[in-house]
This record gives sequence, C-alpha cells and structure tokens, in this order.
Amino acid sequence: MLERFLRKIALMGLAGLVLSLVGMGTAMALSGQATPLQIGMQDPATPVAVEIHNFYSLVNTIIVAIAIFVLILMLLVMFRFSENRNPTPSKTAHHTMLEVAWTVVPIFILIVIAIPSFKLLSLQYTYPAPQLTIKATGNAWNWTHEYPDLGGVTVDSVMLTDRDVLEAKLGADELKKRYAGLSDLEVTRRMKADAAPIWYERKQPRMLAVDNEIVVPVNKVVHVLVTASDVIHSWTVPAFGANTDAVPGRITSTWFQATQTGMFYGDCTQLCGKDHSAMPIAVRVVSDQVWGDWSAAMKAKDKKKAKAVIEKAALEDGGLKTVADASK
Repeated sequence: MLERFLRKIALMGLAGLVLSLVGMGTAMALSGQATPLQIGMQDPATPVAVEIHNFYSLVNTIIVAIAIFVLILMLLVMFRFSENRNPTPSKTAHHTMLEVAWTVVPIFILIVIAIPSFKLLSLQYTYPAPQLTIKATGNAWNWTHEYPDLGGVTVDSVMLTDRDVLEAKLGADELKKRYAGLSDLEVTRRMKADAAPIWYERKQPRMLAVDNEIVVPVNKVVHVLVTASDVIHSWTVPAFGANTDAVPGRITSTWFQATQTGMFYGDCTQLCGKDHSAMPIAVRVVSDQVWGDWSAAMKAKDKKKAKAVIEKAALEDGGLKTVADASK
C-alpha cells in the first residue's frame, strides 16, 4: 500500500518536471510574451527581471524543499508509528532541542529570503540616470506614449483585432462581402478562425499586437512616467520586470534597461472596464542605428519612413533581411 502511494507521488513529480521543461522550452522559443503550456515566467530581458527570476527560483527551491521534507516526515510517521508497529505509544510531551530547532530554523529561512528580497527592492527602486524618458498615459482602452526627449513625439497604441488583420489582407470590400448576413456572434467566431493563419503569417500574437509599437534603444536606461486620463490602469511588461499603476492626476514611474533586441509585450493588469483585455503594450527594442533612424524620422514627422525603419528591423529580428525574403 505504502509502496503504491510512493510510486504515485514519484510519477506525479516526474510529470510536473516534464511539463515544466516543456513550458520553459516554449517560453524560450517565443521570448517577450506568454506561451501555451508555459509554467515559469517569461525569459528576463533586463537586469531587474534577471534578479526577479533569481529570487523566484530561490523561494521556489525553499518551498519545494519544505514540502518534500514535510511529506517525508508524514510518511515516516504514518509508517513507523502506525498502530501495528507501535501498539504502545510514547507519552513524551516535550523535547527541548526539537522545540528550539523548529523555532530557529524558520527564522533562518526567513532571513535567507529577506536578504535577497531587500536587495531586489533596492534595485527596482534605485533609479539610475535616464538615457531616455517616456510618458505613458492609459486611456480607456489604449495607450499613448510620449517621448519628451524627442520634442514631444507621441505614439498611440491600439490593439489590433481579427477584423483589422483580415481587412489588411482581404480589403474592406471583400471583408464586408464575406461576412454579410451573419449574426454578430457568428461573425466573431468566423473572423477568429479565418484570422488565425494571418496572425501566424504576420508573426504577431493575437490580443497583444498593436497598430503602433513603442521603440527604445538596447542597453539604454529608460524611465517610464505613468499616468491615466480616466480610470486606474497599469503599465506592465513582464520580461522587463516593470509594473506600476497608472492613476489619474498622479505620476508614478518605473524603469528598465533592455539587454537584447526584439519584441516584448505587456498589458494593463488593473481591471479598468469592459475592454480591459484590449490594452496591450508592445515595446520594440532596437539597435542604436535603428533607434537613430527611427527617432530622426519621428522628429521630422515622417511617420511613413519611421514605420519602414521598424518593419525592416522586425524582418531582421526574424532572421530575414528583406521584405522579399518573407515570402520564401
């Protein structure tokens, strides 16, 4: 009976390990966003996020060790002190060393957790000198990002929908003809199904992609000043370890220093109304050269050129060099 129980526990542990490895592998394949079957956190892309991961691993190790210790202790007690093996139970009421141990050991564990916790908090809230400042304003339900260092350049980010990508692919007339006469619910269902291969083709995640990404240079300290124009929102990018509330009439802040180029997604993590799920944040981290080209185009109010610069950078991030390569 006991052997069967222990075998089940071992199988459950092995299954959990396999699932965790699958989740981590998937997360590594698509850095900067959540992935199906993911168990752990997103891959870190900033020094703060790295330390958050280290602290997460430390605390989880302690939790698992305590759980295993308690499980072994329970199994030992059930096996060794069962009625059959111990018909005359001990009447011992106190054990000085044991009582000292179960008081001192938890204190030691809390100290082991507290020291890196305080170090992490200090890193998060000790702001280095900014090399770029962005003001993020949460609206119901989109984000406006302003670059004061670029003379007040603003980027409005609105979530792309199934209808948007279908219309871009098919054209407005064909889109209207295809779904004519259907109920709203059926249109929604069919659009979701029809848009799935287009999302894959565009290499964009559904419900995270936006029409206008914000752009930052790699390895630069970016301060984000966060506020809201209506209700409370939250500016959160998990891969950056950045999270702060956007409160109307107040300025809160966070900072990050992305150490790798690529696309990183976040969203509003405060329940802010009916379209709360439609407030993603899309940050593209680019090389210094791309940043220089993009910022120059934005300051010149040449949004067409700025978009072309970002499209080229997106292709190169995907291992492609030209738009033509994308069709191969």
